[in-house]
Parts: sequence; structure tokens; C-alpha cells
Amino acid sequence: MKHLLALLLPVCLLISGCGYHLGAQKPARLAHVQRLAIPTAENLTLEPRLGVLVTNAIIKHVQNHGSYEISTRDRADAVLVASIRNIYRSQFRSDRTNILRSSQLLMGLEISYRIEDPSGKVLHTNYANGESYVILDPNLQLSETQALEDAAQRAAINLANDISEGW
Repeated sequence: MKHLLALLLPVCLLISGCGYHLGAQKPARLAHVQRLAIPTAENLTLEPRLGVLVTNAIIKHVQNHGSYEISTRDRADAVLVASIRNIYRSQFRSDRTNILRSSQLLMGLEISYRIEDPSGKVLHTNYANGESYVILDPNLQLSETQALEDAAQRAAINLANDISEGW
């Protein structure tokens, strides 16, 4: 039994040094940031209440990632400033009998963001986008709202991955 333990100890030490690491691997320029403030995103589109929807999605996915503690601006090490730049729609599928009539749309939104330290120095800047599909039905407004919510969730996942893992 002692010989087995003596053999397992070097194997365990060898395996532990293989580059695996528990926890988040933040980008080097954000390694010192522990607490992050996320104010409401600036909405540069004509879609009402989209700024709050996007901000809630960003907060949710940054919290799920666990790399940063969400904090108020006065207690934060850095601030994430986001702007919703554009909403786009394009035909994804057409009607079988009329190719000019859409039956499904691709909707997406583009978000630009930067992370600033309390002095205003920009630590990181990038953009994220998210897309979703909407099937056209009699209640187009509700369908578009649900597609924008899904697109906001997808963009927030991309943003959280970028600031937490660098990709």
C-alpha cells in the first residue's frame, strides 16, 4: 500500500502542473479589477426601453460568470460603459409563393462598450453583437420585442466572455 501511495504522489504532482487553473482567467489589463459598476446602457436607437433590457442582460451574465462583483460606481474599481449602436433586421426566410414576402426575419443588435477606471482612463474597449430570429405573425410588435430580448441575451454572453476570459 505504501508503494502505491509513493507512486501516486509524483503522478499527482505531475498532473497538477499541466496548466489547468480553477476560476476565471481575466485579460491581463483587467486583472486588477475586482468590482465592476454597470450603469444603464445608452440607447442610440429608436427602440424604447432597450437600454434597461440590455443592461439587465449584461449584469446577469457578468454575475453568472463570477469574475467580477457588481458594485456601485463609488465602490467600483472600474465602470463598464455600454452603448446600443444599432438594431438591424433582414429577411431570413420568404413565403413559398412570393419571395418578396418575408416569413421569418433575422434581428440583431450591436453594442459598443468600454471599461474605464475611476479616473476615466480606458482599460478595455470592444463591441458585441447578438442575433435572433422572429417568425412573422399577426402580433409583429410582440414577436420583435421577444427577438430583441433574445438578441440582447446573446450579446451579453459575448460581452461577458470578452471581459472575463478575453474571448
